[in-house]
Formats: sequence, C-alpha cells, structure tokens
Amino acid sequence: MNLTGEMLIGQQAVKGSRDPIQAINPATNERLDPSYPGGTQTEVDRACELAWSAFDSYRETSLEERATFLETVADEIEAIGDDLIERAVAESGLPQGRIQGERGRTCGQLRLFAKTVRAG
Repeated sequence: MNLTGEMLIGQQAVKGSRDPIQAINPATNERLDPSYPGGTQTEVDRACELAWSAFDSYRETSLEERATFLETVADEIEAIGDDLIERAVAESGLPQGRIQGERGRTCGQLRLFAKTVRAG
C-alpha cells in the first residue's frame, strides 16, 4: 500500500492545494505521514461529476456484474494485506485483532450483498 498524500479523481492522482489534513495516532499522538492537502471547489465538483457519471453507467449493469463488482471490492481489500491492518491500527488506536475482525466483517458483508444481488 503506497500512500502518496494525493486524491484520486477520475483514476488520476491529484495533489491538493488547500490546507493539509494529517492523521494522528490516537494512542501515541504521533503524526502519520503523508499529509493530504485538501481539494479545491473545482476538484470537489469534478469528483462529484465523475461519481454521478459512474452511477449512471453502474445502474445500467446487470445483477451479475454488480455482484461481481462487490466481490472484487472484497478481494481487493483483502489483497492489501497487513499494510491495511497496520495503517488502520495506527489511525484508529484500535488493537490489531479488532481491525482484522472489522476487515473480515466488511468483506463478508460485501460478499453477502453480492449473493443478495444475484438473487435479485
């Protein structure tokens, strides 16, 4: 997992130009890198425009395509591996076991939703 401090807008990495937001480990008060400069109104508007466009496209997909999409999201979350767990522990102050459980629950729910979607 490579954190760059950039926003992802329309599959493009964009460096914000507003005041940065930086995560802090609540257990240690340590600042976590990188910081994330905020987006401008234009960047926010562009992200919203692209989200609406993606929704227009997504709602035309079949139930099978939607189910596959949900399963792919779960697979990709799991594929990040321990890097995701380590960052979530650092950002939340929660114990590793709790974060692993949350990841498992989230991925399980995504797969359950996929089954529900397939059932119509």
